[in-house]
Amino acid sequence: MKRSTIDLWVGLFVAIGIAAMTFLSLKVANLTPQSGSETYTLTADFDNIGGLKVKAPVKSSGVVVGRVTKIELDTKRYVARATLTLDKQYQFSRDTSAEILTAGLLGEQYIGLVQGGDPDNLASGDRISLTSSALVLEQLIGKFMTSFAEKGTQDAPAKTE
Repeated sequence: MKRSTIDLWVGLFVAIGIAAMTFLSLKVANLTPQSGSETYTLTADFDNIGGLKVKAPVKSSGVVVGRVTKIELDTKRYVARATLTLDKQYQFSRDTSAEILTAGLLGEQYIGLVQGGDPDNLASGDRISLTSSALVLEQLIGKFMTSFAEKGTQDAPAKTE
């Protein structure tokens, strides 16, 4: 084989490798373009969103049904408002509940939707009223330590003089 032919094949192989790495990087970062399917938006208010981020998945029964597109602070009620964009093929009832969950013990946070029993469905622009905020690990540890310290002082025998 001629040197130029080998150089061509090596260059082609390197270009394919770079394209594959770029695609995988975008896929891992959830930056791949969404499909052209129709969507609708909902909002949900949470007291604490923890580490929830824009582009976090919205799941129902473990299936990704949408993404978080915006997170902002409602300055009237001082709660976090998350805007969700859901795929039109997934319709949820008016009494659907939303909770912020964590994938694994310390994994990424996402919004989980639990279908209700109302026969009427949510429409674009509606608000999910039943929400459950994120569990913040630091707060749980703090509560545990406080209750443990209080229990320790109650169990200690009182000194008499």
